[in-house]
Amino acid sequence: MHISLTELEREAYRKSPVHMIDGRVKIIMALLLIVYAVALPRMDVLDFPKLALIEAYLAALMLLARLELSYLAFRFAIALPFGLGIALFQPFLRQPFVTDFTVLYTLPLGLEVTQEGLLFGAIIFAKFLVCITAIILLSSTASMSELVSSARRLGMPRELALLFTMMVRYLFVFWTMLSRIRTAQKTRCFDIWNKKVPRKWTLNQVGYTISSLFIRSYEQGERTYQSMLCRGYNADATVYVGKKNIGAPDVLALALTLSFIIAAQFWT
Repeated sequence: MHISLTELEREAYRKSPVHMIDGRVKIIMALLLIVYAVALPRMDVLDFPKLALIEAYLAALMLLARLELSYLAFRFAIALPFGLGIALFQPFLRQPFVTDFTVLYTLPLGLEVTQEGLLFGAIIFAKFLVCITAIILLSSTASMSELVSSARRLGMPRELALLFTMMVRYLFVFWTMLSRIRTAQKTRCFDIWNKKVPRKWTLNQVGYTISSLFIRSYEQGERTYQSMLCRGYNADATVYVGKKNIGAPDVLALALTLSFIIAAQFWT
């Protein structure tokens, strides 16, 4: 399934109670949930019901935001292999903070599956799932420009805000450049998965594509910088961020998130 960056960005412009929450509050909510999940003990069975409650809360927010399941599945499919790959190695490793290990299975090549490793791997994956869900919810309900302006209101340094603003503005331009290159390759019957052509030739074409995209990006950056200088850009330039008050629904959303964190902490 091919989903462009523009289509991913459109999800942030839906109308729902979650989308209407102030961007600053959404950033703080995501950070609170991520910090709480990461701060839980490394080897405690009670982590699972706590993380399950937080995950259920995030899932409820996704349903309330009316996000499309296909987009959510696509984003999870991209991120989950990284956390799952790390978690799958843990049963075969001996964690340095554990003194006694219970060997469950002995595999060839001297590999041992330990009970502590299984528990640690499961906890890592559960924490990773909560963190990824919080990030996906944040990115799906707030546009990139809103995230930058909200971070600026929270005190992000001026230089970082300017860099992120430029990145957001021209990320789609570079994606369009890559799409045009791929379209030109398809019209010439180029297929990266074609097994009838030598693999070395295919890799060479991929290298040409990357180098072409780099050159075009560099040229576009030079043209953009010259245009900015002509319009008065200098080292003292800043990103304008208008004032925006936090309303009662925003405070209620933040209080609800804190309530779920406290409930998860004292649930078991």
